[in-house]
Amino acid sequence: MKSSTTTFRALAERVVDIETAAIVGLKRYLDSQFEQACELLFQCQGRVIVIGMGKSGHIGGKIAATLASTGTPAFFVHPGEASHGDLGMITAQDIVLAISNSGETEEVLAIAPLIKRRGVKLVSLTGHPQSTLAQLSDVHVCIAVEQEACPLGLAPTSSTTATLVMGDAIAVALLHARGFTADDFAMSHPGGSLGRRLLLRISDVMHTGDRIPLVPPHATLSEALLEMSRKGLGMTGIADGQRQLLGIFTDGDLRRILDQRIDVHQTPIEQVMTHHPVTIEPEMLAAQGLKLMEDRKINGLFVVDAEGIAQGALNMHDLLKAGVL
Repeated sequence: MKSSTTTFRALAERVVDIETAAIVGLKRYLDSQFEQACELLFQCQGRVIVIGMGKSGHIGGKIAATLASTGTPAFFVHPGEASHGDLGMITAQDIVLAISNSGETEEVLAIAPLIKRRGVKLVSLTGHPQSTLAQLSDVHVCIAVEQEACPLGLAPTSSTTATLVMGDAIAVALLHARGFTADDFAMSHPGGSLGRRLLLRISDVMHTGDRIPLVPPHATLSEALLEMSRKGLGMTGIADGQRQLLGIFTDGDLRRILDQRIDVHQTPIEQVMTHHPVTIEPEMLAAQGLKLMEDRKINGLFVVDAEGIAQGALNMHDLLKAGVL
């Protein structure tokens, strides 16, 4: 049977339109029940235990992960496994967030009475406010949709999208209520490029001690070039006896003075150095150092303390190796 690209596109546009309408329709459910659910989760002294079966379970796993990464301790428990021992993971200080579009999922309903018997608060997300699960819950948040994007009305499509968005709405509302910051977020995301950008400090990547390229102001230009070659950062700092940074000389500076017929063996570096160079402090984020270099169109930075004493040096390659770029 031949396929039609136009038909595929038309069907895809229909799916997007239906699911977009489902998301917009969620606004009518951001009511007092939604606020009560957020308040219960905000006041929770334990963890938020998310449960769901089938597609709702897959969405529940993502909601639990989003909650956990935005300041609300949470994890997902499979309702089938809960009936065979995993219910012991749930304590009286926890809150259960149960997801079931129909509100009649057997595996979820089987453990709901046990959850209630333990005195654990139950918040549910269903598409049917009169369902058994909704009636058993302390708070029910509606996630009903007008229609599924599946033309057969069978495969969960719009309903799972709506559930995911409602979970995000809850997570972000709690994030703001907790005053959750980018630093807090970084602490739960130490791996990958995101963690490196949020956690890595200049002090973590800079060259220190004898690896800092430094020469005194009376050193000759040739001596400064040797220091640049030895340290391999494409620059050298000019500092006094207390390591107070007085200036900087870079590969770019060398190219600019090549046509000036300067005697590299006699000219003091202080005569050709750049005064008042751009610097950075060690406690600043490595990502801030990257932005500073990009904005100023430079390839290296000296790191100084509040008194201007050289503490380290780094270049763009150091940030590249650290994964900040």
